[in-house]
Amino acid sequence: MANPLTSAAPAHAEQPDTRRWLALILLCTANFMVILDSQIVIMALPPISEALHLTPEAAQWVINANLLTFGGLLLLGGRLADLLGRRRIFILGTVLFLLVSVASGLAPNAEVLIAARALHGVSAALMAPTALSILSTTFAEGAPRNKALSLWAGIAGIGAVTALLIGGALASIGWQWIFFVNVPVALIMLVISPLLLRESRDAGIPRTYDVAGALTSTTGLVLLVYAVVVAPVQGWLSPVTLGLIAASGVLFALFVVIERRSSAPLVPLNIFRKPNLTGGNLAMVTMGMLAFGFSVTISQYSQIVLGLSPLEFGLRQAIMPAMAFIGAYVGQRFVTRLGFRPVAAVCLVLLGAGSLIMALTATGSMSYGATFLALVPFGVGLGLGTTAASAAALSGVAYSESGLASGFNTAAQQVGGGLGVAVVLTVIASYAPAVASPTAGFQAAFAACVVFAIVGLVITLTMMRSKRATDAALAAPTPALNHL
Repeated sequence: MANPLTSAAPAHAEQPDTRRWLALILLCTANFMVILDSQIVIMALPPISEALHLTPEAAQWVINANLLTFGGLLLLGGRLADLLGRRRIFILGTVLFLLVSVASGLAPNAEVLIAARALHGVSAALMAPTALSILSTTFAEGAPRNKALSLWAGIAGIGAVTALLIGGALASIGWQWIFFVNVPVALIMLVISPLLLRESRDAGIPRTYDVAGALTSTTGLVLLVYAVVVAPVQGWLSPVTLGLIAASGVLFALFVVIERRSSAPLVPLNIFRKPNLTGGNLAMVTMGMLAFGFSVTISQYSQIVLGLSPLEFGLRQAIMPAMAFIGAYVGQRFVTRLGFRPVAAVCLVLLGAGSLIMALTATGSMSYGATFLALVPFGVGLGLGTTAASAAALSGVAYSESGLASGFNTAAQQVGGGLGVAVVLTVIASYAPAVASPTAGFQAAFAACVVFAIVGLVITLTMMRSKRATDAALAAPTPALNHL
């Protein structure tokens, strides 16, 4: 009998159906908590700043510290899961998540809170890609995995709006509770994880660690994310931003050289020969730009121009994640029948349509009708697209590389989200001093989201394979899949 700690067989081959769906609920809960924690901090930043006497720069770093470590360590976190065991890394990430939640809530000053938020990014970089990797190795490619991914995508949308709905209420009790709310959920996850999750790693992977590859890729990602973070303040063409982007590019080039020469590379470069992995992740970047960019723009427009309270805004926004959940459920059926490309294309058309409606109607009116008309297609498109892009990015990936592929997919969404926020904030700021109309900058930012959708549509149509080509590729034996 094979040792479960080093099993090379996919987990879904042995795991009972009831147990794997319970495991899916656990994995989706982890994804929900990562998103909830990241978003709720944004809502509670004003009372945190007041209580800890944070300067505007320090307050921004409460968010940026988490973004840097989360985005920078995703590839490493996913690869560690492949090497050391997916359940083991997931539990390690959950333990760290629990500890930093307590530390954040007890933080007496800005320095401790920022350090805790940086460590939270580390915990999220271990939990999120590992959870997605366990999902992909628990559910067989095709209809079962697509259905699981639809729940994963739908829960993500619910996590974002839940942060909007409960963030203000928890912060009014005491800002510490936005962190303490994580504690009981993390404890429950730690108790049931060993019962529901099967340990898995590939015995065929040499447990040799590519230190040089890890350092260059992680540092390159951190610099890239940092460039995106500072660009709205420093300017996209400033020496600081351009220098960070250039340094990131040099490190990624060095990373490629190291991986070519490594006997046990962190990222086997032949993984990029899978068209759906590359196309799915690039499409996910644009979807992340749309999801985060649109959300930040409509949030600021609703609260600054329309004067809505955070709770009023959250209630008005609730239709979008509800439609995303529906879109994700419907999307998995169409992905199974039609393939990734047409579903992702429809998604981007719907996201672009929702953005266009807001660009044309964000004139300062208190009417909810136009906003509702924008949020419905945008929400459906978001659910469709996340399911299709994730399914594409994970298709045809060897069992031994599922953690790495999951890390790429999560990193694509996070980097895209950071880039989308940076672009729309830059657009809004650029209109503020020159244009008298208070809505011009927001309309331009929504128009930028339309451009994101067009770019994503071009990527989807040119880089994703059709269903026939995908099925043929998956049916053909390849060296990467022979050991399954």
